[in-house]
Amino acid sequence: MSVDIGELLQLCVNHNASDLHITVGKPPTLRIDGALMSMNYDPLKHEDTEQLMKSITSTENQRRVQEIGGVDFGFAFEKIARFRVSVYKQKGHYGLTLRLIPTRLLTFDEIGLPKIIRDLLYRPRGLILVTGPTGSGKTTTLATMTDFVNTERDCHIITIEDPVEYYHTHKKGIVTQREIGIDVPSFSEGLVRGLRQDPDLILVGEMRDLTTIEAAILAAETGHLVLATLHTTSAAATVDRIIDVFPPNQQEQIRTQLSTSILAIVSQQLIVRSTGRGRVAAFEIMVSTPSIQNLIREKKTFRITSDLQTGAKYGMKPFDNSLFDLYSAGHIRQEDAVAKAFDQDMMQRKIQEGV
Repeated sequence: MSVDIGELLQLCVNHNASDLHITVGKPPTLRIDGALMSMNYDPLKHEDTEQLMKSITSTENQRRVQEIGGVDFGFAFEKIARFRVSVYKQKGHYGLTLRLIPTRLLTFDEIGLPKIIRDLLYRPRGLILVTGPTGSGKTTTLATMTDFVNTERDCHIITIEDPVEYYHTHKKGIVTQREIGIDVPSFSEGLVRGLRQDPDLILVGEMRDLTTIEAAILAAETGHLVLATLHTTSAAATVDRIIDVFPPNQQEQIRTQLSTSILAIVSQQLIVRSTGRGRVAAFEIMVSTPSIQNLIREKKTFRITSDLQTGAKYGMKPFDNSLFDLYSAGHIRQEDAVAKAFDQDMMQRKIQEGV
């Protein structure tokens, strides 16, 4: 049976799936609300996945798959939806993962981001990091922040992405979107070049290496607002990850630079709603204060968590508090609140005591 990519993409949109997996030996599979669901097709053969891959992958990208084993790119499905596509080789066969990019930008209220983050987006300079595991909604959060700045401020926004996912139109601001491999060779190159293009805000899709992190911190120090992502799960782990990328002889200097340039770290995860349909985000919010800056400088990041506990007046929130609030409001199930908590025993006690 011939498998049509358009049919699969339409099913993905109809089911509001986050991802479509195409691999040899399994039927096409959707990820819906975090769970995998095989579609009503025969298991795919090598020629099926090859044909599906070729139907949406340019000749140049096919060449890159052959040379380096994989490639990522953005793909528009008619006027219905956009997908982030990852093509790869596995056991000599082609595999594809397509992530559905929502066409509508969400508001702060819809995502559940606190007002303090909105306020920080008016700042002329500094670094705001959005962190979390793959598939935790980081790109959506960054897109919402970018759209807010684009709507509220007359400024030049440069995004450096791999690939470009959400498309931004010019509003009060001017938006320049640059894609890795098409418009610019790397994140670090895009950052360095971007500094010469009169930017007010720079969005870095991912801080993958030392050069990119160094350039992002420099941009934040020299009068630009920088938004970026990291695959870390907490504010303390994020600071440690950034510092550890640098050689030991540079780490003290980077601690000082980071302590003065960082504005906030937003760590997030998506949890299935109590209804079983859809997901909701839980956040850990760290806002820079003199105390936080001192902890970063003095190598005491392990104490950041206690500052989060006592920093509500600054807009801070520990991750487990966010989970408990979602549970108390009936948005998530008890078992999910406990399973996702950093301190599971404490979460269990809080739920039992109802405090």
